[in-house]
This record gives sequence, C-alpha cells and structure tokens, in this order.
Amino acid sequence: MTNTVNILRYTAFTHEPEGGNPAGIVLDAGELSDAEMLAVAAEVGYSETAFVTRREDDGRAFRVRYFAPSAEVDFCGHATIATSVVLAERLGTGRLVFDTNAGEIVVNTEIADDTILATLTSVPTHSRPVGEEALAEALTALGWSHADLDPAFPPHVAFGGVEHLMLAAASRKRLSDLHYDFDGLRSVMTRNGWTTVNLFWRENDERFHSRNPFPVGGVVEDPATGAAAAAFGGYLRVLGTGSSEFTIIQGVDMGRPSTLKVSIGSPDGRTRVSGGAVEMVTA
Repeated sequence: MTNTVNILRYTAFTHEPEGGNPAGIVLDAGELSDAEMLAVAAEVGYSETAFVTRREDDGRAFRVRYFAPSAEVDFCGHATIATSVVLAERLGTGRLVFDTNAGEIVVNTEIADDTILATLTSVPTHSRPVGEEALAEALTALGWSHADLDPAFPPHVAFGGVEHLMLAAASRKRLSDLHYDFDGLRSVMTRNGWTTVNLFWRENDERFHSRNPFPVGGVVEDPATGAAAAAFGGYLRVLGTGSSEFTIIQGVDMGRPSTLKVSIGSPDGRTRVSGGAVEMVTA
C-alpha cells in the first residue's frame, strides 16, 4: 500500500529530525477508503498519520483525518502541527483551517527564527474528576499507587478534541519509571473512551514534564502529544492553577525530546498549542 501512496514523514514539536513525534502525512488522500487509510497508518507505524481528504475552494481550508496503527483518532495535535508546516512550506505561511472529526481547528503559521512555527487553537476544552473505579483500574495497570500522585493535581478526565486521563506524578523519578501493563491499560482506556493517559510532573508553574501512554492506538508511548497538551490546558484552567502560558517537555525519556508551548488565555476555554516540525531523515 505505501508503495502507491505518497507519504511525507515529518516530526513535530522539534526543530531536529532526531527529536519530536513523527507523523505520516498524505496530502492527496481523497481516493483512499477508510480501510486503506488504516492500512497505510499501520504500515507507516507512527502514532498517527494525517490524511488530507479534501481541499476547500479558498485553498487554505482542508478536511483532515487521523489514523493510528490500529484505529482512527478524532484529533491529533502533533500530526496537525506537522501537516500545517508541510502546507505552509507549499502555500506560504498564514491561517489554515482543518475540518476534523473533533470539530474545526484553526492553525496559524508564521516564520520565527528562520523556521516555520505552527500554532493550533483547539476546540473548547473541559475537564472533570475521574471516577474512583476507573482511576483504580488505571493505577493498577500503570503499576502506580495513590502515593505516587501529587495531591495538588486531582486526577481528571480532560477534553481538547479527544479525552485524556490526567495523572500528576509526585516526583520526576516516578514519571521516568514507566513500565505498564499494555493490554490492561488499553482495556480500561477503551472502556472509558480515553485516547491517552497524560502523566505529568510540575517542575514549576511555567514548566511541566509529560509522558503519554497510547496503547489504544497500538503505540506504547507518544514522544509529543498536542491533543493531550490542549486538554491539559483545559484541565489547568478548570483547576485555576499555574500560569496561563507554559511549556511542556515530553519525549526525553524516550530519547526524542519535544517542546510544546501552551497558552490557556482564551475566554471560551480553547487552548493554543505551538511547535515546529521538520522532515524526517530516512535511509
């Protein structure tokens, strides 16, 4: 399948090919069926591949779908950033609009420090406490206990296009030690409709460290998760804690360091997530 489809490979939330989260991008996917898009995503093997299935008359609005290796995902932040950089390289910088399964996503692209920076604005976010039974199941699958959690950040399920479980680690050491029951966590996530588990540790109010298990997509962990960052902004907004602008450091423990810039200043609960993307170096 991949031999007949033009697949671009970019890595997002980095300016180095060795960092960030890789995404496949298919700019001319209008003739592909759902099964074919899923097959391409599985062959590519990245956490998500973005498929541009339609371009609107104004030339800067697109229908975009996202597929993980094992399922379609309603919204993917890092693939949105990567696709936006690819389009900006071809069309010039400016405003882009993506029609996704989660709703309309507006992306602004601009030149910053001689590179293209993309900033997506999420759909309206919301966040709620997670149920005790689901939390207990998730902690068991992760091999965590309540003592591993930071009590300053109550466990929530947050939405920024898709839902994510939010769990705050009490220490950086706890965050760095991630060995979990893949099938067990996938089961509880599937039953509760969670796309990733956003594990995070607060270094300070303007700098967080994060890891994102993604077993429902057939991937052990994401090195950069824009959708979770958008939801995390909504989570902090509901809690009323921290700074309105902050940085998320992700992927370090995987050897693919990533930097996500987040702003939660929007009055309607939308989160802005910014980053760059570069083409992957392939053999």
